[in-house]
Amino acid sequence: MDHFHYKGDNLYAEDLAVADIAKQVGTPFYLYSTATLQRHFRVFSEAFNGVDALVCFAVKANSNQAVLRSLAKEGAGADVVSEGELMRALKAGIPASKIVFAGVGKTRAAIKAALKAGIKQFNIESEAELEAINSVAGEMGLIAPISVRVNPDVDAKTHAKISTGKAENKFGISWARVNAVYDRINVLGNVSAVGVDLHIGSQLTDLGPFRAAFGKVVDLTLELRGKGHAIKHIDLGGGLGIPYEAEGSVPPSPGAYGAMIREVLGDLDCSIILEPGRLIAGNAGILVSEMLYEKTGENRTFYIIDAAMNDLLRPAMYEAHHEIVPVSKNNTGTVTADFVGPVCESSDVFAVGRKSQKLVSGDLVAIKSAGAYGAVMASSYNSRQLVPEVMVSGDRFAVVRERQSLEELISMDSVPDWLED
Repeated sequence: MDHFHYKGDNLYAEDLAVADIAKQVGTPFYLYSTATLQRHFRVFSEAFNGVDALVCFAVKANSNQAVLRSLAKEGAGADVVSEGELMRALKAGIPASKIVFAGVGKTRAAIKAALKAGIKQFNIESEAELEAINSVAGEMGLIAPISVRVNPDVDAKTHAKISTGKAENKFGISWARVNAVYDRINVLGNVSAVGVDLHIGSQLTDLGPFRAAFGKVVDLTLELRGKGHAIKHIDLGGGLGIPYEAEGSVPPSPGAYGAMIREVLGDLDCSIILEPGRLIAGNAGILVSEMLYEKTGENRTFYIIDAAMNDLLRPAMYEAHHEIVPVSKNNTGTVTADFVGPVCESSDVFAVGRKSQKLVSGDLVAIKSAGAYGAVMASSYNSRQLVPEVMVSGDRFAVVRERQSLEELISMDSVPDWLED
């Protein structure tokens, strides 16, 4: 459930008409619902009531400070994958003790910043990274808490570009090397093994791959404990999917997911870390855009809108489906149209052959389920400015990232002195 709904013929975000916000902010813009963010976090967290669980929001899904602060107030931790995300999480008020640092390419500077902050743990992705963390921690006179991200070689049955748990993926340490890596941790002087970590992919709509991967990690935990490793917790990652299509299948609920985890872990006697991102933020945001032109091709109708692939990359990158709905309904009939953007790429397409009400220039549409992997993946391709992000709470709204001006965009460049007249 989200808090975007129609009152009469007009789309509202909580208690505010989306069209009224658009008049003040201009299009395109991202619009987030605070109530939806909070509700999704609470529903997910409640699925683990009675369990020693830490819910760490995956900052890569949406790193806006207002989003992170909203979740921090709900007690969320953070899963970060860069020094920049670490800084964002800390600045938003998420305690370092609730931050886990993942990612395959941690720099020495990022490792140092995380150690200085006192994060909960590093999820290491390679043996070379383990050596680097040990080296940096030694220079600082610290012991780095380590959880080894294992690659269970389980097919998540999701899009190839968001599958992370198969042997051919770049993520995690191969199953055959896991024991050797934990033995190496025991030898090194400035790291300590505190857990086991895995993450098999994103937008999973079936609990089967989760169950298979989690079962393997339970067996591994028991094996490692038998060898004297003090495994205190398991980091199960994230990846539970959301419904993108109004008429599509419904992914498992957080409750079903939580019940499955309880069953698989049994009496393992360890705490767990969970890293949802899309599940919390995905349906808490929309991208609002204006219809610019209708273009009639040889055998199709194009609706050209002012949002583009540089604003929302998912359809171009993943062939992802996003529902597109009118901000104001009308009774002018329906049409089958392709929704496309202005960027000079054939891949700048949001929907092909989509049934829609008839639109005219100036009409507004909302691209749904855009709260995750939307603004965070945006670029200034074609010298298009980054669009605003807006947050609603009840009958109030605030611009939480201003629209970039063309002057600001161009001023990021500099001309060397030998080119000056």
